Amino acid sequence: MSLPAAVPLGEFATLFNFLPIGAYRSSPDGQMIRSNQALVELNGYASEAEHLAAVKDIAREWYVDPLRRDAFKQRLEHEGFVRGFVSEIWRHKTRERIWISENAHIVRDGQGAVLYYEGTVEDVTERVRNQEALRRSEEQLRQITAQVPGMVFVVHVAPDGRREYRFVSSGVRDIYGFDPEDLMRDPMLIARYRHPDDQAVLEQDMEQIRQGPVDLGGEFRIVMPDGQIRWIYRRSCTVSSDASGFLRVGVLLDITGRKQAEAALHESEALWKLAMDSTGDGVWDWNIATGEEFFSCRIQTMFGFDEGELANLAEALDSRTHPDDVAQMLTDRQAHFDGHTPVYRNEHRVRCKDGSWKWVLSRGMVIARNAAGQPLRMVGTHTDITELKQAEAQQHVLEAQLRESQKMEAIGTLAGGVAHDFNNLLAAILGNLALAREDVGPDHLAQESLQEISRAAIQARQLVQQILTFSRRQTQAMRQQPLTPLVQETLGLLRSLLPAGARLDTLLSKAPLVVNSDATQVQQVLINLCSNAWQAFEGRTGVISVALEAARLDATQALQLGNLPAGAYACLSVTDNGPGMTAETQRRLFEPFFTTKPPGAGTGLGLAVVHGIVKAHRGAIAVHSQPGEGTRFDVYLPLAGEAEALQPAPEAVPAPGPNVSEADGRHVVYIDDYEAMVFLVGRLLRKQGFRVTTFESGEAALAWLRTHDDPIDLVVTDQNMPGLSGVEVVREIGRLRPGQRVAIVSGHVNDQLLAEAAAAGVSDVLGKQDSMDALGEAIRQLLEAR
Repeated sequence: MSLPAAVPLGEFATLFNFLPIGAYRSSPDGQMIRSNQALVELNGYASEAEHLAAVKDIAREWYVDPLRRDAFKQRLEHEGFVRGFVSEIWRHKTRERIWISENAHIVRDGQGAVLYYEGTVEDVTERVRNQEALRRSEEQLRQITAQVPGMVFVVHVAPDGRREYRFVSSGVRDIYGFDPEDLMRDPMLIARYRHPDDQAVLEQDMEQIRQGPVDLGGEFRIVMPDGQIRWIYRRSCTVSSDASGFLRVGVLLDITGRKQAEAALHESEALWKLAMDSTGDGVWDWNIATGEEFFSCRIQTMFGFDEGELANLAEALDSRTHPDDVAQMLTDRQAHFDGHTPVYRNEHRVRCKDGSWKWVLSRGMVIARNAAGQPLRMVGTHTDITELKQAEAQQHVLEAQLRESQKMEAIGTLAGGVAHDFNNLLAAILGNLALAREDVGPDHLAQESLQEISRAAIQARQLVQQILTFSRRQTQAMRQQPLTPLVQETLGLLRSLLPAGARLDTLLSKAPLVVNSDATQVQQVLINLCSNAWQAFEGRTGVISVALEAARLDATQALQLGNLPAGAYACLSVTDNGPGMTAETQRRLFEPFFTTKPPGAGTGLGLAVVHGIVKAHRGAIAVHSQPGEGTRFDVYLPLAGEAEALQPAPEAVPAPGPNVSEADGRHVVYIDDYEAMVFLVGRLLRKQGFRVTTFESGEAALAWLRTHDDPIDLVVTDQNMPGLSGVEVVREIGRLRPGQRVAIVSGHVNDQLLAEAAAAGVSDVLGKQDSMDALGEAIRQLLEAR
C-alpha cells in the first residue's frame, strides 16, 4: 500500500487523506514530513499540522522499543521496502500503547539519493492480542496435555467423513512414534496403523458420528512398523456441531501394559490405576450418573479398610466426611461441575474405620460430559495431608504464643512505668508521714490514725514491689549458685506453711544444677507456685509435688517455650491434683491482676510476678492443665557453663552506726525532678543536721554550680529525669568541679547504668530506698566512707 516514488503526493492528495489506514512521509533521521488524517487520529491529534509539530524523533517518541526504528531502517536499506512490519508504539499524544503493522518503501531522487520514506500504518492491536491470547491458550493446552498420559486431540469431522485435526498433543509420539504435525498434515495416518481385525470398529464409529453427537469409547489395536501390536484405549465426545460437521475432543491411552497384566489382575484398567497408586496418592474413578465409584487399594488402606471392605459408591466416603467440611466440599465440587474451576480441589476430614479423623487433599477433573454439558465421569486422587495440617496447627500455636509474649512484654512495660511513678508517690507519703509523727509527738491522738495510714502505705509499697518484679525492673542480685540446695531450703520453709490436708512430695536432682539467679526471687517463684497450688484445693485434701531435674531442650522444644536458645536447663516443676484450669483461664494466667478468686481473696499478681522473675532469669514457664486433672507448672532456667567456677556471695560489711554530730556542717546537694521528693529529702536531711541545697532539675543545679563556689561534700542526683539524666549531670559536674563526689539514685539499677556511671567517674550508685530514714542513712554512710 506504499505510494509510488515517482508520483508527487499532490496528484494523490485526496486518496492519501481518504485512506482508512494511516499514511505518512518521514525523513531517515526520524522527522515526520506528512501524515494523513487516519494517522493523525491514530496518534490522538486533530490536525496534520498539530501532529507534525509534535513529533520530533520517531524512534524515541513513537516506538515503545526505540531499536525497532533501527530494524525498520535496516530492512528498508537492505530490501528497499518493508511489508507487515509489526511493532508496539505509543499513541503520540495520549501515550496509550498499541500494536501497528507498517508497509513502507524508500523514495529516491534521480541520482539514487534517499529523499524520504513513504508508508502506511494499520492498527493491528486487536489482532495481535487475539494472536497472543490464542498462543497462550494453545501453550496452556500443550502444557496441560503434556501432563496427561497418552494423546489428547481435537478433530473436525465433516458430514462425508473427512477429518481435520485441529490439535494433537505430544503424547502421540509415545503411542505412534510420529510428531503431532505429521497427523495434522495427514489425518488418515492413524487409520493406516489400525489392526486389520479392528477396521470394522472404525467404520462403525464413523457411522455413529455422522448420525449426530455421540460419546465414543472403547479399545482397539494398532500395528507398529516393526510389527509390534499395541492396545489403545479411546474416549471421545462431540463438543460442537454445525452444517460443516462435528468438533470432537478425545484422548488415546496406550493400555498395552494393562492388557498384558489383565489376565493376572482380573480387573479392567487395574494396572494404570495401580501405577497411579504407587505415587503415594489414592485414586478414585467416579461414575457420576450411577453413583458408583472405584477406590484404589491405597485409598482403602489410607482410612484403615481392607480391600473390598469399602463399598464402591461415592456415598461410602461422602457419608464419612466431617460435618463441618461437607458444605465447602459440595461447593467446590459444584464449581468444577459448572466449569468455574478447571480442576476440583478441596481439603476435608474423613472418619477412618477406627473412628479417628484424617485430613485429605482431594483433586479431580471431569473427563466426560453429556451433550447438555452435564458431568458423567470424574477421576482424581486423595492425598493424606494430616501431618501437614498438624504442622499448620502447631505453627498457629507458636504464633499465638508469640503474640501472647509480646502482649505480656507490653503489659510489663506499662506496669513498670506506672509502678515507678507510684513508688515515688508512696515515698513522699511515707516520708511525710514519718515527719508528721515526729512533729505531733508520741502521745498525740492522731498517732493511731497515722499508724493506720502507715500500715496501708507499706502494703501499697509491697504491691508496687510485686509489680516491679513482674515488669523485671526490680534490682536483682544475680550470681551463679546451685539451685538444688536453694530449692531444699525453700521447701523447708514451705512445709511449716502448708494448710491442713495438703501434702508436699519432692523429687529433687542430686546434682547441684548451677544457675545464674537471684536467690530471693527464685524462692519467691517456688513459694508463689506452691501457695497457688494449695489455694486451688479450696480446703479439700490434695498433694503438691515439687520436682527438680536437668533437661536438655532441642530447637523445637525451645521455640515452643518462647524462643529460648536450645541447650541445657534446670526444670523446676510444681504439680497439684486440684481441679485444673480451662484453656481460657490458662490463656490469661500470667496477666497482672487476673484472678479466679472472689473479690478480696487475692491481688492477681502472684503468677504475674513468677512470669516476670522467670523472664528476667532468661528462662521460660509452661503450664499443663485440664479441668478435673490438676495442674503442672514447669519452670526452665538455663544452666551455667560447667567450666565456670561458682562465685561466692559477697559478704555484707556492717556499716558504722549513725553519729548525728558528724553531720554538722556537711553540705549535700540533692537533685530530683519529683517536687514532693525534693521537699521531703531536704527537710529530712536538715533535721539530721545536714546543710542541704535542693534542685528539681539537672539544668537548675548546673546553673547554680556555675555561679557559686560553695564547698559541697556530696551531690546526690536521681537518674531518670526529664531533660538531663543523672549520668549527664555527673559528666557536666566533673567539668565544672573536678573531683567532686557524686552519687546516683535509681529505681532500676542494671549493668548498663553501672557501666555508664563508672565511665563518668561515679562509683556510688544507689537503688531507691524503702524509706526516708534509709535514704538518710545511705547518704551518711557515703560521707563517712570517704
